[in-house]
Amino acid sequence: MEEELFEPTDKGFHRIREIKDEYIDPAILSKLTLSFVKKNLIMPLRKKDGHLIVAIAGLKSIFALVEVERVSGLPVRPVFADETQILDAINRSFDRLSGSAQDVIEGMNVETVESLSTVWEEPKDLIDLADEGPIIKLINSLLFQAVKDRASDIHIEPYEKEVEVRYRVDGVLYPVLTPPRSIQEALVSRVKIMAGLDIAEKRLPQDGKIRLLVAGKDIYVRVSIIPTSYGERVVLRLLDRKGEIIKLANLGLNPEQVACLEALLSRTSGIILVTGPTGSGKTTTLYSAISSVNSTSRNIITVEDPVEYQLKGIGQVHVNPKIGLTFASGLRSILRQDPDMIMVGEIRDRETAEIAIQASLTGHLVLSTLHTNDTAGAVTRLVDMGIEPFLVASSVSGVLAQRLVRVLCEKCREEYAPEIEEARLFKTRPTRLWRPTGCNRCLDTGYLGRTGIFEFLIPGPEMRPMILKNQDADTLRRSAVAKGMKTMMDDGLEKAAAGVTSLEEVLRVTRDEAD
Repeated sequence: MEEELFEPTDKGFHRIREIKDEYIDPAILSKLTLSFVKKNLIMPLRKKDGHLIVAIAGLKSIFALVEVERVSGLPVRPVFADETQILDAINRSFDRLSGSAQDVIEGMNVETVESLSTVWEEPKDLIDLADEGPIIKLINSLLFQAVKDRASDIHIEPYEKEVEVRYRVDGVLYPVLTPPRSIQEALVSRVKIMAGLDIAEKRLPQDGKIRLLVAGKDIYVRVSIIPTSYGERVVLRLLDRKGEIIKLANLGLNPEQVACLEALLSRTSGIILVTGPTGSGKTTTLYSAISSVNSTSRNIITVEDPVEYQLKGIGQVHVNPKIGLTFASGLRSILRQDPDMIMVGEIRDRETAEIAIQASLTGHLVLSTLHTNDTAGAVTRLVDMGIEPFLVASSVSGVLAQRLVRVLCEKCREEYAPEIEEARLFKTRPTRLWRPTGCNRCLDTGYLGRTGIFEFLIPGPEMRPMILKNQDADTLRRSAVAKGMKTMMDDGLEKAAAGVTSLEEVLRVTRDEAD
């Protein structure tokens, strides 16, 4: 470490400006436990001039230095560091020291597998794996690695001779592990215990939830277990409850779409719908929308299934059909709470649709989602639910349809000249496009993260008579495109031409429209 990395303090010690990974000696760190360094807020670094440099958060950590001297056999030289810096360095370092899920499996033997009927206790943080049993280590390693790899789901799928574990990263499933078939029941039992489910019930589907700390992150896990012919299949959905809400401008909307949406959100009535299939980012868009207008002067209440993110200053109601709290009943109750804005997680039936539309017509701004493929389909879907066309025409302020496309990794994306057939897809033929190659940064996928592609329909005076006449979705769509509406495929092609994503990815998610 260079001397300029330190600065003197008024207490006679020095302060380290940044704890980089190359300053840490894994051999020394491996002699200490995670609980010890976290409890005392110390981080041993590496040897310098016959001394061991140790970062401490304050003078209260000095008493722990005696133990560090004893374990390392070196005199200690303490330096100050911010508490957050030390905790981040601890989490990063013990992540590297912890064995992977594959290492856990390879370390199992017959006796280990046969003795997996123990009753387990939940560790406070999954990064602390040192003293846990093999199945606990395996599940914890899977969860920890999934968070590290930005996975949204973990699939544990039993087959005749093996169990396959897959992660969904950026919307695509990737195989990561193949544990032996003999530990399948123990894996499922462990998940059930963590989720508070009935471990004896193996014939019926079960749903539950787990709240975890993973390297300091508060992770909410939705658990779904169903019986199959080869055993129970498990899917875990991972949500970072304290993750930052994405701003509207960062969702992938172009400036014109952002301006139109902000104008609709500034209204005091009407209904704004976000449409798309499951996993297309509709809920994220709704959260971004209500967060952009959240203030102490507005009363905003949501009814969701489930509440995925905690929003400060917003009342959030969790649907529970088992006790009669449905979207419809929750929405009725919300209307008695004097709301300015209401978010309904999903319009699933006629009753919910009727209440939402009536609320939008009586001085409330309503946001909700529908499972339709495009914007025009949302209008006809409401009519199909039994809503009168004149109510739809007078209440729907705008419909935003969306899909998620993977973003090319900027480190390894490759530029190429498009083929004639590819260039013909664009209104303005590009001279270059980009495609994925793969590197360590993007887990060899060529993609890192996702962004949205959108089409935004704002029913104008020319479209309302068409809605009243109950015109089909194709007719409404053609009219909107003729008036200048940009389709999702157009938006995707623009992003491909700009190098944000690949043409292959755009065609993958807009295949129906391309056909």
